[in-house]
Amino acid sequence: MWQFWLILAGVFFVAEIITVGFLVFWLGVGALIAALVSLFTGNVIIQTTIFVITSTLLIFCTRTLAKKITAKDNKKTNTYSIIGKTGIVTKDILENQVGQVKIGSEVWTAKSDVRIDAGTKVNIVNIDGVKVIVEPIMTKAIK
Repeated sequence: MWQFWLILAGVFFVAEIITVGFLVFWLGVGALIAALVSLFTGNVIIQTTIFVITSTLLIFCTRTLAKKITAKDNKKTNTYSIIGKTGIVTKDILENQVGQVKIGSEVWTAKSDVRIDAGTKVNIVNIDGVKVIVEPIMTKAIK
């Protein structure tokens, strides 16, 4: 009977590779434990009970670990850390067309809904793909 449990474990492990849900894996481990138990007893009910109990316990005990491993990382990259920073236009940005902005030591392609001339300080308001969306920084006139 141990051969049955070993084949079943193999099926579960292959299914885990295909689904990557980190759930079927524990059924495979439970089947391996049932295979070990089958070496000591020929009672199918005991083997099946061990399989069900160990698989269930492993699934419930490792649920948080499985969620951490399989969770999609929705965090944004460091690229988004430049939002809110200021830069200097190095190539004129025409209305709804691209120009260039220097932010720190990096040069970015930039877009704006207004014309911004080279040398103007701008605020980075968003990122659209590989372009920064900017708006000119308005300076108040001193009277």
